Amino acid sequence: MAKLKILKKNSPGLRCPCRPVTEITPRILTLLDDMAETMYDADGCGLAAPQVGVLRRVVVIDVGEGLMELINPEIIAAEGEQCESEGCLSVPGEWGITRRPAKVTVRAQDRNGNWFEKTGEGLLARCFCHELDHLDGKLFIDPGIMIERLEPAK
Repeated sequence: MAKLKILKKNSPGLRCPCRPVTEITPRILTLLDDMAETMYDADGCGLAAPQVGVLRRVVVIDVGEGLMELINPEIIAAEGEQCESEGCLSVPGEWGITRRPAKVTVRAQDRNGNWFEKTGEGLLARCFCHELDHLDGKLFIDPGIMIERLEPAK
């Protein structure tokens, strides 16, 4: 496994929509492993492939429930609303209040190509939305996502 470089907010690749994964190759499996190592090393709870310069629909998440690997994820259901603080490994030092669904269900493939569904509430729902936004070239600081910028702690 290898720690990857996390792109910062002005990197053009963060604004590009990602292509679906059509075949789960050894390269995709290595990407999943390297992304997980990078996320843990950076003390994050999620990381999307475009954040490490790969424009594929691949995400890793761990909000304390164990590592989740999501290939070709899509949100298939969302309900409720939560407004909470959010940050991003690609936007270091910036925080804001975002408006996200309170409960989200995603459908994705695992590393073996099997489709599964996972429902999350609270932080996990927020993380699903945040990471899948990355796959469409969106950042939490974009208008319509962040509703209030938070000042850094002094």
